[in-house]
Order: sequence, then structure tokens, then C-alpha cells
Amino acid sequence: HFALIPLQLVAGFIKSPLSQKRLTQDSVELYCEAIGNPIPEIQWWFEGNEPNETYAQLWDGARQDRVKINATYNLHSTSTIYIANLTGDDSGTYECRASNDPDRNHLSKSPKVKWIRSQANVFVIERPDVQTGFSDSTGKLILSCNLTDPAFAVEGHEWKHGDKILQTDTESSAFTSYIIEGKKEEHSGIYECIYKTSPEIKGEMNISVLPQVVAYKKSEHGNEGDTGVLTCKNPSFPPVSDWVWYRNDQESIVNGSGRYIIKSSGNKTELRILKLNIEEDTGDYHCSATNSFGKGEATVNLRVRSRLAALWPFLGIVAEVLVLVTIIFIYEKRRKPDEVLDDDDGGSAPLKSNATNHKDKNVRQRNAN
Repeated sequence: HFALIPLQLVAGFIKSPLSQKRLTQDSVELYCEAIGNPIPEIQWWFEGNEPNETYAQLWDGARQDRVKINATYNLHSTSTIYIANLTGDDSGTYECRASNDPDRNHLSKSPKVKWIRSQANVFVIERPDVQTGFSDSTGKLILSCNLTDPAFAVEGHEWKHGDKILQTDTESSAFTSYIIEGKKEEHSGIYECIYKTSPEIKGEMNISVLPQVVAYKKSEHGNEGDTGVLTCKNPSFPPVSDWVWYRNDQESIVNGSGRYIIKSSGNKTELRILKLNIEEDTGDYHCSATNSFGKGEATVNLRVRSRLAALWPFLGIVAEVLVLVTIIFIYEKRRKPDEVLDDDDGGSAPLKSNATNHKDKNVRQRNAN
């Protein structure tokens, strides 16, 4: 019998980190992947650009928790280092080190196999100033951006609203603009102008308005005893910080009080009224929203119907069917005797005709004789 001894393979890289350019306040992510048997450990080290600076190991949570390191060891090793809110001090050489030597971290023994290393340079460039502008006139919104640093070569522009691309071009100018047809209240939100440079430069502007509150339905219906649901939403920017429900000339409705339950999340609010009552709950309800620019509200009218109201159409149909059946039954009852007489007459007619035929034959025979 021979024992199977696993073959030991020296660690080797199958993916190495790539050098990158970034702007201050941006983030950067470096990726490293190694293979070997046993599975190698991966570490991240950094050397700054200062002449007297030496390599120092990085760990998860370093640099005031701006550094995040994630590693998995399954079949082979993968590790990602992520650095947020970059500064000029983050420029330098980042080194991915891998080793599967059992003594790789021993304090006194030197490992038989040295750590293998793969390097990437990160260049953090001071973010240039982008001057943004906005004008609202004659039913048009004009957004503009101007890149003040001429050192960056521009190969085009892009305008975005959230994840939606609004406009692209390949012009090399430092100035770019985008025109929106419509009112400011209809097009609020966060807009970005993106310069196709290395690295990309972005300018951002916020079109902010009062909450443009709308009711999901201006009129809601509910049956007595059921739960009524009234809903309002705010599609505008900035988002709502506080929602309030109230009735005409009354104090605001408190969540959990009486039969009221309020659920609000971001730009949507919902008022539930348990066990609807015709006399108490019918009427107008107002949803009021507050953001950093002010207040806005909408009105929902609630109509509560009797539980029997839903049965009236059904009872009407049943009544119509009963009347129709009764009419048919009476008609058939009156018509039946006449039909019986007709059947008797029809049955005797052939007999009379036959008798007549026989008499005619006898007369003809006698005459012939």
C-alpha cells in the first residue's frame, strides 16, 4: 500500500493588481489572486513616495477606517483592498504578497520560500475645480459646467440624472451645458456632468424644490368594517424628512392611536384605518411632507360604504332573474291547455279523411258495375 502525499506547489499569481490614477476624494480598489498547495496567504503592503518611507503592512480598518480588505481562501486565494476618500498621502506603491510556506510568519525562523510580490502604483491627483451653474427661465432649465484646470485633456462629455444618461458628446471644450424643457418642479434631482479625462472628472448640481406631494388616488373607497388604506408619495428632490397626516381643522394623527397606523419610508407614506366606520371615517385626509426647502401636501377623500352596499348589485340581479322566471312560468301555465287541444284535433283528422276515401272507392266500384 502506498500513501498518497499531496504535491506541494509554490504560490504563484494568477491575477495581479493594476496601477491606477484617481482624484482626491475618490476611492480605489486593487485585486489580487494567487494559487498554490497549500492555499497561500495574501497580505497587502504599502510604500509611499517619500524618500525615507519604507514598506508597511496594511490591515482592515487602517488609515482611520478608510482601508477595507476582503480575502477568501477557497481552492485558491483572492484578496481585494479598497481605500475610500483618497488623499495625496495615499499615492504610492501597493504590493500584494503571497506565500504558502508554513514558517512564513514565524518570528525567529526564516521561511524556506520567500513571499512572492506583485506591485501596482496608485497616483492620487488633486481634484480640479468644476464650476456649476443653473438658470430657470421661459420654461427651460439650463445646466452648465466649466472645468477651470486646463491641464486635463478632455475627450468628451456626458450628462447624467441618477443612472440615466441624458447626453453625450466628443467635444474637447472645458465648458458643457444641458437644456431641459419644462419647470423646475418637474425635473428636480441630482445631475452630473462628466468630463472624459484620465481620470474622469465630475461636477454635480442639485435641483431642489418643495415637496411635490401627490396622492396615489385622490378618492379612496372602503367597506364598513374593512381596513382603509390611503397613500401619498413625493417624487421630487430633496427627499422628505417628515410626514404628517391630519383631517380638516384637526390635530395631526398619531401613529398607533385609536384605529390609525402610519407607515412612512423615504418619499412614501401610508395611513391605515382599521374597522372603517361610515359616520366617523368618511371625509378628507391630508398628507403633509417636509424637506429642507419647505412643505407640500395632498388631499385624499375617503368614502365608506355600508357592507350591504356591495350586495345590492347581486340582489338586483337575483330579483331580475326571479321576475323573469315567474313571467316565463305564468306564460307557460296559460299556454298549456290550448296546446293539448291542438294535439287532439290533429290526431282525429287523418281518421276522417281515411273514412271519406273508403266511401269514395265504394261508390266508384258500384258505378262501374
